[in-house]
Amino acid sequence: MQILITLSSTDPEIKWNAVRYGNFLLNAGEEVTLFLNGPAVDLLDGDSEQFPIAEQAKIFNLSEGVLAA
Repeated sequence: MQILITLSSTDPEIKWNAVRYGNFLLNAGEEVTLFLNGPAVDLLDGDSEQFPIAEQAKIFNLSEGVLAA
């Protein structure tokens, strides 16, 4: 199944959870596209030890997830 996740928040926790959810779906064999809308285009803004967005984004990319902005 093809799944689209639309992300438009600047909140680091929401961005982190959206990418983690995408990784979960990719691991389940789904085709996932993460669409960054508006202020969420700067996906890595807010990356921290508590919310490691960059780490999850790297896994998403290596797992053949599609990132669109």
